[in-house]
Amino acid sequence: MQFGVTLPCLDPRMLASLAKETEDAGWDGVFVWDMIWGIDVWVSLAAVAMSTQRIRFGTMLTPLSRRRPWKVASEVVTLDHLSNGRVILPVGLGAVGDGHENNWFEQVGEETDRKTRAALLDESLDIITGLWSGQAFSYDGQHYHIQHVTFTPTPVQTPRVPIWVVGAWPRMKSMRRVLRCDGILPMKMHADKTFADLTPADIQAIKQFVHEQRTQDTPFEIIMEDETPGDEPQKAADIVQSWAAAGASWWLEAVWKTPEAQGGIEGMRKRVKQGPPRSSH
Repeated sequence: MQFGVTLPCLDPRMLASLAKETEDAGWDGVFVWDMIWGIDVWVSLAAVAMSTQRIRFGTMLTPLSRRRPWKVASEVVTLDHLSNGRVILPVGLGAVGDGHENNWFEQVGEETDRKTRAALLDESLDIITGLWSGQAFSYDGQHYHIQHVTFTPTPVQTPRVPIWVVGAWPRMKSMRRVLRCDGILPMKMHADKTFADLTPADIQAIKQFVHEQRTQDTPFEIIMEDETPGDEPQKAADIVQSWAAAGASWWLEAVWKTPEAQGGIEGMRKRVKQGPPRSSH
């Protein structure tokens, strides 16, 4: 299993410093919120790329419905070259608001309808992967149209930059999208579209489904994101081990939850320096 941290939007210099500390503490990745306004995540990730040598990095996550896919393809491939092949692209529908009075998408005129955003996500995935091929590419979708584009440069990573996507288990339309990608950020959704807590048994079922249905032979990741107690390393490792045994291959520590309890940037730094919840057995 590999271990990363998820961080909120921070001053780019502070983010670069924390990313370096994350790498030094033995983590394998750092992922940063892609917000609708404010600190720009792509510029910030360039600072991460330049301040680190080993760890993977990316957004967490990018709602492709509010991005031009050719722009995302360009931003990600630039980071891929800048980092010598360490970037990952996590994508999904995104949160339209904070669940209270704020609806970020609506406030700036972005699409809020779930079905439309899903269609934009699917078309964007078609376009990004088509452009990254480096071959002459055209596309005629419902929302996007591209004529005779040959994208350069192609990614450093082959066959492409890994794409992780939110997948609602066991909703087949969502899971078919997962099969096109290189990793799943899983959630559990009932037939009535209400959500439930994932269990290790769900992860086992997802892993089996992907093994049976996915046609690509490239690596596939199952990514879990939550908190562990950094000051209780064995308890933290035990929490993660149950998910690893079920088939999860990445654990993302939700360090963004830390500030309320442990004091802002210093709380994040403390959790980062405590290191990943690896088993000592």
